[in-house]
Amino acid sequence: MLIKIKKNGILIYKKFQFRCVLGKMGIKKNKKEGDKATPRGIFNLGKLYYRADRIKKIGTHLKCKVIKKHMGWCNNPNDSKYNKEFDLKSRKKGEKLFRKDHKYDAFIPINYNTNPVIPHRGSVIFLHLTRNYKPTAGCIAVSIKNFLILVKYIKPTDKIKIG
Repeated sequence: MLIKIKKNGILIYKKFQFRCVLGKMGIKKNKKEGDKATPRGIFNLGKLYYRADRIKKIGTHLKCKVIKKHMGWCNNPNDSKYNKEFDLKSRKKGEKLFRKDHKYDAFIPINYNTNPVIPHRGSVIFLHLTRNYKPTAGCIAVSIKNFLILVKYIKPTDKIKIG
């Protein structure tokens, strides 16, 4: 099944339709690191990451991984770990996953620019949480309520279609 993301900020999956927010610069086919655009295309989903101290139980068919304080996602195009999870203790530059705000209390990486990883093409594209629906830096964000409904039904073989 496809999770469809429309440019007007609507996420559609089976019978569900949720409000979502996209990158500040909209949807782009030729995404580049730092352009604040959400990449256009059809992508696989990664495992579900979550903060066990904030969310106790998530009903899902996806593989799950608990977010620890030292975890990050590399957004440095010159690093060999670019667009991959890494240990923040080993490197200085990267997106911190264990955050004070609630954006990454739960998220699913969208497998954009992953196989192969091409430097400067964009990184850290997640389906994550929002409370205020302000535009993202390129991710797709939904409310925690809608995220928990969605992950209850999606399967590891489902894909996301953006644009």
